[in-house]
Amino acid sequence: MAAFVGLDVGTTALKGVMIDDAGRPIDHAAAPYTVDSPRPGWTQQNPDDWWRAAQTVLHRLVRTRMPDAIGLTGQMHGSVFLGPDDRPVAPAILWNDQRTEAQAEAVTRLTGGRIVDWTLNPPRTAFTASKILWFREHWQDAARATTGVVLPKDYVRLRLTGDRATDVTDASGTNLFDVRARAWSLDASAALGIDPGWLPTAVESTAVTGTVRPGLDGLAGLAGVPVIAGAADQAAAAIGLGIVRPGLVSLTLGTSGVVYAQLGGVSVDPSGAFHTFCHSVPGTWMMMAGVLSAGGSVQWYRDTVDGRDFPTINAAALSVEPGAQGLVFLPYLTGERSPHNDPQARGAFIGLHRGHGRDHLARAVFEGVSFALADLVDQLGRLGVPVEEVRIAGGGAHSGAWTSILASVLGRPLMRTDTADASAYGAAVLAAAGAGGQAVDDLARAWIAGTDRIDPNPAAAERYRTLHPLFRDLYPATRAIVHALQDTARPAPAADAPPHARSSPALVEEP
Repeated sequence: MAAFVGLDVGTTALKGVMIDDAGRPIDHAAAPYTVDSPRPGWTQQNPDDWWRAAQTVLHRLVRTRMPDAIGLTGQMHGSVFLGPDDRPVAPAILWNDQRTEAQAEAVTRLTGGRIVDWTLNPPRTAFTASKILWFREHWQDAARATTGVVLPKDYVRLRLTGDRATDVTDASGTNLFDVRARAWSLDASAALGIDPGWLPTAVESTAVTGTVRPGLDGLAGLAGVPVIAGAADQAAAAIGLGIVRPGLVSLTLGTSGVVYAQLGGVSVDPSGAFHTFCHSVPGTWMMMAGVLSAGGSVQWYRDTVDGRDFPTINAAALSVEPGAQGLVFLPYLTGERSPHNDPQARGAFIGLHRGHGRDHLARAVFEGVSFALADLVDQLGRLGVPVEEVRIAGGGAHSGAWTSILASVLGRPLMRTDTADASAYGAAVLAAAGAGGQAVDDLARAWIAGTDRIDPNPAAAERYRTLHPLFRDLYPATRAIVHALQDTARPAPAADAPPHARSSPALVEEP
């Protein structure tokens, strides 16, 4: 019986799933790591933490069975800058990092406003193009030593196989990729002065990009195993949730909250709220939009404000009436991406009074994130994208409080699937498709189904129909004062050299 592994390079942990040739889970493993935030708005990681975690996870999985292929997925947009020895010259700048606001604006200026024509997507602080411009300006010594840039999952690929490669879904989120043509945009790289040789080979998600090289410490038995291109985490999660036809929408409740819909063809959101990217089903496209602090808001609330464990917080939130007695939470703790492209947006509790306790605050956090996600689902409707069924995934999908509130805010049922760790599972499905020459959408339809329906509460849904427009009005009402506050808190200019780029053993260790 064949076996396939999917590795997911997440923001806080690397997860691995092994499945058999009928899509049934065989084993799973995970290894955590940390995020570094040396300045407000900065998030970065040591790429070798991902590699060490990948080795740990693979060690655990191969004790069960040797896989026939490995598929990769991971956090989107993170930029790993490589030297001539294929090792990082600086910390990786992550998807939710906000240091590149000026550079995102510069992308529009340097391309004469044509970046959307070339890549289908307006600039964002998250995207690789903005990160490269910042890197060249502020970490100049490291930039002079750089020979290439890869995305997080593709650094693990590089360590496994020695190949600099990516897939079309991850490449779509760089602002350097022609999404229509499914190829790098030479126009974009030329206008921004980026050497196309820095960019990895881009292939479809089911393509074989190489094989595990011999001589890897503790992984010698994997030598020669094919490594499949895989997909960005949301595109892989879409496979893991069975989002392989128009009308199905996935909603991932992780550190960020992401709404994902497959398209019948190429379509663009003129508001810029949704990105149009390649889908991991070859020859198809998708729309994606993200709330930066979804589970991140819940985690912040638990760690900073409440202190109780998550089951207790869940129960406490459900003990409070919908609307939390007039309390609203804005979940913009790390800026916001969609529908507000505003790195300076910030979170807030609005409507606090002496009668509010931490249970009310907990309810307001779940509701605020749900309102932000509902804004994106509503935008799909305005764009004419069909929303027949919403499937949920991510850690938040296991929260009874959050899923109940979200269903009521959306006013529609949510479906859980029988696939845990949807991104890692989707990467394993892509590995099976790539190794066996099967259509990934056929495998997803055969292996994945909704198993648990969460219906909205009619009374809560009615209450939220009144509250949602009030939530929507709060961002524009507070934007100017929040921006003024950020101006008073700006840090000193960044140093030219990345911290610890040369002295950290983790950044200079030998393969």
